[in-house]
Amino acid sequence: MSNKITPEVVRHIGKLARIELDDQQVEMLGRQLGDILRYVDKLQALNTDGVAPMAHAVEIHNVLADDAPGQSLTADEALANAPARDNDFFMVPKVLGDS
Repeated sequence: MSNKITPEVVRHIGKLARIELDDQQVEMLGRQLGDILRYVDKLQALNTDGVAPMAHAVEIHNVLADDAPGQSLTADEALANAPARDNDFFMVPKVLGDS
């Protein structure tokens, strides 16, 4: 395990997450957390002068189609497969109040 990540730290993190960890899990998670911290240390060593802050490493374009109004269903078409209906509305079991 990393010097920064002791078994006590891993158990404390587990307690904060409300999960019980056995000794094997503490060892495994300690190694994984240590690896993550070593990787972050490597990233901290990079020279980022002149690099503009960004949310993503690559440019992202919206691939969704524009919203365009279309023809709507009639009430009869929308309610065609409804198990129960009340005029132009779906009928559902009552979920609040007295049953």
